[in-house]
Parts: sequence; C-alpha cells; structure tokens
Amino acid sequence: MTAVPEQKRAPEAATPKRLPPGGQRGGPPWMGAGMPAEKSMNFGPSARRLLGRLRPHRLQLVVIIGLAVVSVGFSVYGPKVLGRATDLIFSGVIGRQLPAGTTLEQAVAAARASGNDNFADMLARMDVVPGVGIDFPALGRVLLLALGLYLAASALMWWQGWLLNGVVQRTVLKLRADVEDKLNRLPLPYFDRQPRGELLSRVTNDIDNISQTLQQTLSQLLTSLLTVVGVLAMMFWISPLLALVALVAVPLSVIVTGQIAKRSQQKFIAQWTHTGELNGQIEEAFTGHELVKVFGRQREVEAAFHAKNEELFRASFGAQFISGIIMPAMMFIGNLSYVAIAVVGGLRVASGSMSLGDVQAFIQYSRQFTQPLTQVASMANLLQSGVASAERVFAVLDAEEQSPDPAVPARVADPHGRVEFEHVSFRYEPDKPLIEDLSLVAEPGHTVAIVGPTGAGKTTLVNLIMRFYELDAGRITLDGVDITTLARDDLRGRIGMVLQDTWLFGGTIRDNIAYGRPGATEEEIVDAARATFVDRFVRSLPDGYDTVIDEEGSNVSAGEKQLITIARAFLAEPSLLILDEATSSVDTRTEVLLQRAMAALRSDRTSFVIAHRLSTIRDADLILMMENGRIVEQGTHEELLAANGAYHHLYQSQFSQSAIPEAGPDLATAEPASV
Repeated sequence: MTAVPEQKRAPEAATPKRLPPGGQRGGPPWMGAGMPAEKSMNFGPSARRLLGRLRPHRLQLVVIIGLAVVSVGFSVYGPKVLGRATDLIFSGVIGRQLPAGTTLEQAVAAARASGNDNFADMLARMDVVPGVGIDFPALGRVLLLALGLYLAASALMWWQGWLLNGVVQRTVLKLRADVEDKLNRLPLPYFDRQPRGELLSRVTNDIDNISQTLQQTLSQLLTSLLTVVGVLAMMFWISPLLALVALVAVPLSVIVTGQIAKRSQQKFIAQWTHTGELNGQIEEAFTGHELVKVFGRQREVEAAFHAKNEELFRASFGAQFISGIIMPAMMFIGNLSYVAIAVVGGLRVASGSMSLGDVQAFIQYSRQFTQPLTQVASMANLLQSGVASAERVFAVLDAEEQSPDPAVPARVADPHGRVEFEHVSFRYEPDKPLIEDLSLVAEPGHTVAIVGPTGAGKTTLVNLIMRFYELDAGRITLDGVDITTLARDDLRGRIGMVLQDTWLFGGTIRDNIAYGRPGATEEEIVDAARATFVDRFVRSLPDGYDTVIDEEGSNVSAGEKQLITIARAFLAEPSLLILDEATSSVDTRTEVLLQRAMAALRSDRTSFVIAHRLSTIRDADLILMMENGRIVEQGTHEELLAANGAYHHLYQSQFSQSAIPEAGPDLATAEPASV
C-alpha cells in the first residue's frame, strides 16, 4: 500500500459551488434563516406548466368539459324559462282587469283613446286575453320545465365535480411521486445547500397548496367562463342594447382586477418563501432543542422565530388584504351595472319594446354575468398562491441531477474489496482546495485507519468511495473497476457504512436491524444483534425486539442507537466496510467487546476506519495520517510512533497528562507534552 506525495496542482474545473457535508454555513443553524427572497414569479409559464400536468387525463377532461357545457347550458336557459312564467302571471293579472268579450286590439285602442299611450304600447306586446286570468296549467308546465332544467344542471355539475376531483388528486399523486423520485436522483451537494425544513415545506406544504388550488379553481373557473359565454349570448338574444350596457362592466372589472393582482403577486411569493424559511428554522431549532437549552440560547431562538414570524405575518396579511379588495370592488361594479340595466329595462318595458318577463330574465342574467366575473376575480389570490407554490416545487424538479448511471454498467467479476485511489483531486468549493493528487491502495482484507485533525478530509475520503460526490480529477477503482462505470446501487450495495451520527427510523428494533438486509430471517437478525451486543440490552426491554423506536430515537440511549446501526451493518455482510467514529457513543467496556466483534466482521473484507481515539486503531494493517487533504504519514501503529512525526505527536496529545499542546492546533509540528 503506497501513498503518492502531492504533485503539480490539477487545473480547476468549472464545477458548481458545493458545501461540505451537513450544509455548514457558519453560526448556529437556527440563526441562518434570513435568506434572500426568491426571484419574481413568472406567472404565465408556471401556470401553463402546472396545467400541462393534467395532459395525461385528456379524455376525462373532455368529458368534464362536455358535462360543464351541458350543465351551464341548462342553467343559462333557466332564467329565460322563468321569464316566460313571469309573462304568464303578468298577462293573467292584466287580462282580468280588461273587459271580457273584447279583443286585444279593442283594449289597446281604448287605452290610447283615454290618453294612456305607454300602457297601450305595453299591452300591444303582451299575449293577453281580456277577461281571462292566469293560465295555471301553462304556468305549471313552465315551472316544471324550469325545475327539470335546474335539477339536470345540478346532477351534471355533481358528476363533473366527481370526475374532476379524481383527475386533480391523481395529478397531485403523480406530482408527489415525481418529487420523491427527483429527490432520489439529486446529488448530495444539493441537500447540503438546502435547509431541511425548507425542502420539507416544498414537498408537503407547497404540494398541498397546489392540490387545494387545483381543486377549488379548475371547476369554478371552467364553470364561470362557460357561464359568462352562455349568459352573454342570451343577453344579446334578449336585448342587444341592454347587453352593451352590461358589457361596460367587463373592461372595468379587468382593469381593477389586474391592478390589484399585480400588487398582491409579490406578496404571495414572499408569503410562501417566509413559510418555508420559518418551517426550516423551527425544524432546526426543535431538533436541537437540548443544545439550545444547554447553551442558554432560548432567547435568541425565540427572537429569530418572532422576527421571521413577523415577516410571514406582514407578507400574508398584505397578500390576503390586497387580493381581498377584489371581491368588494367587483361587487361595486356589478351593482352599478345592475342599476343601469334596471333603469334602461324599465324604460323599454314602459315603451313596449320589451316584455316584463324579458327584463326580469335579463336582470337575472346580469347577476349571472357579474357573479362568475366576481368568482374569477376572487380566485386570483388563490391562483397566485397555488402557482407560487408550483414554481417552488418546479424548482426542485428542475434542479440539476447527479450524473446518470452508465447505460450498460460494468460489473465486478471477482469481488475482493481492493480499493485504489489514483491521483484523486476534490474540492467542495472551486477556490478552496481540499484533496489534491491523492493516491493510495487498500488491499483486500486489510483494515485502513484514517486519522488526522478536523477538516483534514477523512470523512470526505470515504464519501468519495461511496460516490456521494464526484471527483474533480483522477479516479477510484474497486477491484480494478472504475466506480463511475458501476451502477450506484451496485456500488453501494457492496459497502456497509456506520456513521458517528446514527440514523434510526420510526419502527421496531427488529425492523431497524433488518434494514441492512431486507428478507433476513429472524435467526440472522438475532445473530447479528448478539455479535454486536445489541441482544444484551434488548432482552431487558419489555417488548424485546418489538420495542418501537420513535423517529428521534429518544427512547434508547446514544450508545444503544450506535450498537443498533453496527448490527445493521453486520447483518448486511458487505465486502467493503466503512466505520466513521462508529464507537464514539459507547462505553469503554462495550467498545472493547465491539472491537472484537468488528474484528470478526472485518476479517474477510476491506475496512476503512475513521477514528479520533487512537486506542481503537492500534491493530490496523495501515494507518494514514491526513492533513489538509494529503497523506503526510502512513504505516503501522508501531512504525508511526517510531517515526516521531505527526502521528506520534497526536498519540502523545491523547495519552499524556496534558492533552493540549502549547504550539496550537497544528499537531504535526507541536511538541509532545511532558509526562
């Protein structure tokens, strides 16, 4: 096993900016939520893209539109029928007041002779039989027809809503699935740059808001637009003059709605941006609530929360208030239109140009005409909110993905676990070198320990083996095969990893151990638990292996959690094992026992062990001392102590009485403390 010293620096590649694992940004995590607001939303393209996701349901949408057309047609024709009923009632009332036995022409002539010209003109346009009252059988047929029209319209509208609900929910189901698949294809640097709460807000809150927006707006928007067209046609059929009077309200409504919507749009973007930031802030603060209390930072956390909450309040209040002005403004314009129609219609009835039933129907149509316009206007705030959320979700879907696996991935024909780094260079940020021209070989069955100060590149080294990050230069091979030619699932399926930061999911202890190898038998799970001393404390629990661990793992100790993760890796039986401070949370006696268990686990596989406690890696086949991304020393424990170099000084700093060298943090140059 060899290490090649640093040679000529590789040219910088045009790589995207990356952050170290964990997304470290400096300062407490709960204080980093004051991020700049997103760019202005491009409403049109985002709305079209959102509607484009309905395209797979074209057939259902055609049926929905057809049902809406017929339903609206029945509803629109209803007032005309009711106008006929009004004419029958009015004609009957007037007819009973006229002398029986006379003709309509005689009654009109008598009215003109008496000087009542307006009544004569009105009477001339009516279907009146002097001396005959209301024709109740005809009136009953007209009312039954109107009732049938409205019942049919309601039934068709219910059917349309049922179909549309299915389309919307299937569309949102597909959107959630696409986001989930996208997250699995995103590289680790993307998650380093994203606060977890902000990303969770996009996946949950924003998608829920999209679902609500589509559910509430699509049906109303379709119905409202069809109603406007149908009502407008009926209005022109009854009276072109009154239709023109009613149309004056349209440009006024468009102008008012446009001006208000323009001012509320940015408020909605800010609202959902602040929602995501506040969600991320709360998630980080309460995940680390113990740390917050230990350092007495409750006041700062509360101050940051109240500041962000106040920003969200101002944005939400502004968005809802400004968009809320639309409804009263539209109602005011509609009332002006209603007054104008009533005045002009009354004059035309008095002049005999229209019947009372037509005016009554037209007034109903004017209400039906302004109501959908008001509904469309009132949906502007909901539409903008939904499209703002859609844009945030699309930002996740449009994020740059990790490089795809090869179309025909290579296979490791004879797996032994030999790992070789060939002139590897890597940096998280283009202007900050980390690993430069590193070469090393880990032979099959050997244990390679990696030590060094914080930030030396130890964890980065094993992350590169896992292909969590892509190299800037050089290559890494597994049993002679370049890992970039392997499918990621195949590569990672050969590797077992135990981290210092344990991860357990909500489920039983059995399920958490079995996560290492799905399909493992009960006997295999128990054997892995016994080998890693999990069985010892599990037997003392009331429910044993059926003990349910909550999502935070708060009902087991830190050491017990780490033992469970080691049992999980033990059960997986990987050909390559990576242990990153895997025993940092267990007591000394258990650590000694675990060292024996892991020695058996590592007996026939290559292992990379990252350790700060040098007592745990004395038996390693090779120890690599790293500083600033370079291997400065390598050898066995005895060889490195004899060399009296950086490793010797690090060892002395841990096992001497004074653990802090006077020379500062550079352990490579510090003198060992005297005993």
